[in-house]
Amino acid sequence: MSVAEVLAGGAQDVLLLCDHASNAVPADIDLGVDPALLDLHIAIDIGAAEVTRALAARLDAPAILATVSRLVIDLHREPDHAGLIPHRTDGHWIPGNDAVDRAARIARFHAPYHRLLRNEVRRQRPALILSIHSFTPCLEHGGTPRPWEVGVLYNRDARAARPAVDWFRAQGLVTGDNEPYSGRLLNATLNRHAEAQGIPSIAIEIRNDLIRDPAGVTRWAERLHALALFLRNTLAQKGVLAT
Repeated sequence: MSVAEVLAGGAQDVLLLCDHASNAVPADIDLGVDPALLDLHIAIDIGAAEVTRALAARLDAPAILATVSRLVIDLHREPDHAGLIPHRTDGHWIPGNDAVDRAARIARFHAPYHRLLRNEVRRQRPALILSIHSFTPCLEHGGTPRPWEVGVLYNRDARAARPAVDWFRAQGLVTGDNEPYSGRLLNATLNRHAEAQGIPSIAIEIRNDLIRDPAGVTRWAERLHALALFLRNTLAQKGVLAT
């Protein structure tokens, strides 16, 4: 199977990424789990792929969406990260990953996915990279509710993040600044393909109960379209462009 779905676009200044777009498990991999688990957040960022596709259409922007579940391998982790191939996640045991050939799975999925991203960034040289994710309203097993409707995640480069947080809050949205988790701890894809290349970027985390249906997807695609246009103008006015 291909490691990613690639959407072409005429506008080359923005690139969209969606690392957790799919819950697909290749036929030759047996995770040993109840198939119903593949519909949960542990397997896929619910609604993120639909928002990414809708936003790409509105922006006429290229997009890359992963086509393998994070239960097989988490493409938004460094190759040496302990959670790259999960053995237990949110209290669920993944027995098929206990004796996995780690190097082989990296070579099959992780390495080609990140080569694809690297090559697209080199070809396009976007002025802005937006990575689309979603998060659960509450962690499992007695976790505290997460009040944010959307979160903006980033590491050291806050050129796009600061204006994005302000923009969301100006729309009246409960917005997390490096919440529900910090991009300073988990930002692998953007660290590698954006920040290390000097390209402004943010990961946008949408609470998944807000994008579970077509109406929610449309609403958030429209919001992110407006945000992208705002960030284009803001970065251009500040003279912050990729070189």
